[in-house]
Amino acid sequence: MATMTFLLNGTPQRCNVSPDASILTLLREHLALTGTKEGCASGDCGACTVAIGESTAGSQKFTSANACITPAHQLQGRHLVTVEGLSEKGLLHPAQEAMIECHGSQCGFCTPGIVMSLFTLHSDLTQRPTPLLQELSPERLEAALGGNLCRCTGYRPIRDAALRMNDTPYERPQWFDATLPAPESDTQTADSAGTAPFFAQPASLEELTQLRRATPQARLVAGGTDLWLEITQRLAPLDQLIDVSRVAELLTVEEATHGHQTGWWIGAGVTYTQLEPLFEKHFPAFAHLLHRLGSQQIRNRGTLGGNIANASPIGDTPPVLLALGAQVELASTNGKRCLALEDFFLDYKKTALAADEVVSRIFIPQPVEDSQLRVWKLSKRREDDISALLSAFSYRIEQGTLHDVRIAFGGMAATPKRAKAAEAALEGCTIAAEAFRAAQQALDDDFQPMSDVRGSQHYRRQAAKNLLERLYLSLLAPDHEVMLHAYAH
Repeated sequence: MATMTFLLNGTPQRCNVSPDASILTLLREHLALTGTKEGCASGDCGACTVAIGESTAGSQKFTSANACITPAHQLQGRHLVTVEGLSEKGLLHPAQEAMIECHGSQCGFCTPGIVMSLFTLHSDLTQRPTPLLQELSPERLEAALGGNLCRCTGYRPIRDAALRMNDTPYERPQWFDATLPAPESDTQTADSAGTAPFFAQPASLEELTQLRRATPQARLVAGGTDLWLEITQRLAPLDQLIDVSRVAELLTVEEATHGHQTGWWIGAGVTYTQLEPLFEKHFPAFAHLLHRLGSQQIRNRGTLGGNIANASPIGDTPPVLLALGAQVELASTNGKRCLALEDFFLDYKKTALAADEVVSRIFIPQPVEDSQLRVWKLSKRREDDISALLSAFSYRIEQGTLHDVRIAFGGMAATPKRAKAAEAALEGCTIAAEAFRAAQQALDDDFQPMSDVRGSQHYRRQAAKNLLERLYLSLLAPDHEVMLHAYAH
């Protein structure tokens, strides 16, 4: 069993649950708090949204999360807030009050999750000196509510409620700044056969690598946004787990020199939300992709290292990292080794990771002067959807000639993969139709895509060529590309 001590709506709790229990299971089945609903059980609908608080610089920082796919054991030392805890002494939270006034609810099934997303938005913005209405841009509102689906009401009254929250006077309840319990650990030891339930939550990379060596059969979990679907969708137990979300070395971002390159070492446990400021400054196309990678709830939990180690051929970040020339650091009790990311992926769901190794850090080189990055994702929905195809193009233009061309695709092979033949067709060429036609033809040598539910082989091959055409047209007319980009995304 996993034991954790945490705050629930300001009240200390100590619970014992199985290692693979979700927060939703904890709330509904162990604590009899049924305000949080189960909808899709896959992190897509937002009905189960809760807020998780953590002390940051002396104040509480609440982020939204999907309770259905968030491990309950990760509540250790945290503050869990549910819809039952928002009102105090009969006074509703501004998010609740505004939803009532704006008629933002009909059947009410999705409403608790929407209210909790609005709560995290309100708590974030009201702690800043800028008033809520001035701070709340359409993009910020869309990001906050993008992971909450409503089948009844329509989104206009919900949006109106978000904008009206600031009209309701609000005095933070006493539980808002409640003291978090001191962190505890409850690490168990597996038997030699590796069959007994096992759970551990190491705090250092040394602890993690020792546990990895001793229990190679245990699954690693960081954000859980993909792994937990094995429980909710396949009904498969995960009773041997190592939670890496508290490993200090995996949670850092530092600028450093690696070899002859300057760039950033990003810990494998850093979430997409935490990466947004860095990417917005240095890789704006990558930052834009993050907003299409998943909902706010998913970005608050999902990690860069997890997206790489998962080795999905349609993972969103690996093609971009391949185009940027990223490297991955692998750690074990024997030390660390560094690989080019393209050497990490071997075959479908197969990587160069040894049984006793973990992904510890990712190195992204600083962009060289005049380098450009374009990233385009094709999916059935604009947001919160898995890629059918994802392309990343990195290059420099010097006196009208393309240099340092790197092209990578997801969804075109068993692994995320560079299009080296297409790169060679463009390297050193002027921006001309003939060069790009040659690159399009070269894609047939680079890839033999498969057909699946997200796209046929023919669709993927033609779409990849069309994205090369899009790159060509955007280079000919950058102003036209701005309009095309706004329309497509």
